[in-house]
Amino acid sequence: MEIVAQRVRVSWTKQSRGGQHAARRNAAPAAFALPQIHAGHTHEVTMHEQDGFRPDSCLRNGVPASDVVQLRHDGDHIRVGLVPSARGMPRRHRRPPAVRLARGRWLRWQINYRFTSHCTGDWLYRLDTWNIAHGPVSPDVFLTEPHHSIDERAVLR
Repeated sequence: MEIVAQRVRVSWTKQSRGGQHAARRNAAPAAFALPQIHAGHTHEVTMHEQDGFRPDSCLRNGVPASDVVQLRHDGDHIRVGLVPSARGMPRRHRRPPAVRLARGRWLRWQINYRFTSHCTGDWLYRLDTWNIAHGPVSPDVFLTEPHHSIDERAVLR
């Protein structure tokens, strides 16, 4: 399967829900240039409130796990479906259908969550952006306009 994936994850607490901290959080990019990457790898970028939303990245062998992103051959296309976190709120009862990606095309899928800390009961927040391409791509592919875009961001109280 010729898939190139990039996950950009931003996480924060109530300190970054408003004002100057929220502005920094909202300025976090949804995509980055890829490192030397080949199909079958996942580029992961994380940005946390405690680090001032500074990007930290790593490269993982393999496509995303099937309990996170479902990938399936569909003729000369790849079907991509996002699996929401079972612990994240709000629950998504009506979900967008999987996207069929032709070779050379890419998809941006965004979803956000609110979690409850098991230790303190405080709320924690997260925004996941998945950039997924079918076929070999240039390092700056995810910095261009996506061919398909799905926005599952919800109001997080």
